Amino acid sequence: MYNKEIETLSLEKLRKLQSERLVNLVNRVYKTVPFYKNLFDESGIDVSSIKSINDIHKLPFTKKTDLRDQYPFGFLTVPENQLARIHCSSGTTGKPTVVAYTKNDLDIFSEVVARSLAAGGAKSGMKMHNSYGYGLFTGGIGIHYGAEKLGMSVIPVSVGMTDRQITLLQDFQPEVICCTPSYAQTIAFELEKRNLKVSDLNLKYAILGAEPWTEAIRSDIEASLGVKATNIYGLSEIIGPGVSQEAYNEQGTGSYVWEDHFFPEIVDKDTGEPLPYGEEGVLVFTTLTKEAMPFLRYWTNDICSLSYDHSMSRTHIKMGQIKGRSDDMLIIRGVNLFHTQIEEVFQEYKELAPNYQLIVTKNGLTDQVEVKVETNSDFQIKLGLGGGFKEDEVMKNSALASMSNQLKKNIKDKVGLSIKVTLNCYGAIPKSEGGKLNRIIDLRNS
Repeated sequence: MYNKEIETLSLEKLRKLQSERLVNLVNRVYKTVPFYKNLFDESGIDVSSIKSINDIHKLPFTKKTDLRDQYPFGFLTVPENQLARIHCSSGTTGKPTVVAYTKNDLDIFSEVVARSLAAGGAKSGMKMHNSYGYGLFTGGIGIHYGAEKLGMSVIPVSVGMTDRQITLLQDFQPEVICCTPSYAQTIAFELEKRNLKVSDLNLKYAILGAEPWTEAIRSDIEASLGVKATNIYGLSEIIGPGVSQEAYNEQGTGSYVWEDHFFPEIVDKDTGEPLPYGEEGVLVFTTLTKEAMPFLRYWTNDICSLSYDHSMSRTHIKMGQIKGRSDDMLIIRGVNLFHTQIEEVFQEYKELAPNYQLIVTKNGLTDQVEVKVETNSDFQIKLGLGGGFKEDEVMKNSALASMSNQLKKNIKDKVGLSIKVTLNCYGAIPKSEGGKLNRIIDLRNS
């Protein structure tokens, strides 16, 4: 553990700390952020009625549209000359969302990333290959400073230029790699293509995030890179990466939320009503300690669940695997569909590589979904197709045709939708070049 005293704090002491911080936060934003003052006044919320963390449900939600409406600095609680750093989103779907930090905020940022890296297996003295993007995106710089705080040597490679990445992995021999899961797969694919062995590298831990992934992808990455792979989670609006982290020796049981800084809730996606532990809904965070730009009950759009695991040494709550984003959920012929549901079907087939895309189109008034998925190289060699095959050749091969039909049936049984399944040869589907990989191609409005 990086901060054992806090990471093992009793629930009673944790609730007391959260309550004190929430009361201070509410009073501060009411006095300094016109948006919240107006929201409280219009909703009839008495600031003095917020006495503990148990009162958090009385507070309003904050949504991404609010950040854009208050662009750029409407949520600041401090003068601009007290800011130490400013990040923002790309703004590809409108105005960018701005996040700002004081020096104290950056210290907290480094602290929670250091905790996360330690939980993922990293240790002081190790080298870390950082393939997250640097710049306005919070990922690269956030991971960088957290690793240095932990005492690691950082190789700030950033995204892309996979040839150089592989050369540095061979030459510098880092024990830890941080990147998106899809980019870890890209690196593994390139290693295989060049007949390079995992033993040529020194990787032991892969700390991966910024996009949803499943156990099938974890298994693929661990086997192909020879690592223990864990999930790191974060949002720029909350602080960046390091909001939660999966422990390397507790894989598959959820990711610890550092709830002395970030108080999590799960709410119903339609009503906003709080849901009990274990139920899936929208993840909401309140930033208890941020100075420059704190948020009350920020609506993340991520779908997951929360629960405590009292059998483990850390006492903080765990969030389950992200099922998807509520705004990324597809509604196909009246059925709710997340791409991770399709991926769960694929992981039952050792003949498939965990690289796929869902393509959504419209035929008249009816939505249609096609899923393209790669076969793995060993299966192709077994079928005598080591050189690959084209999409239109699938139905001419009895083994491929049988698998395609079986996948279609299993998806229909488990998801409730008839979906076209198209097998692709290994390496045919576009791979990540370091950023997030878009699993869903929605062409309905194109």
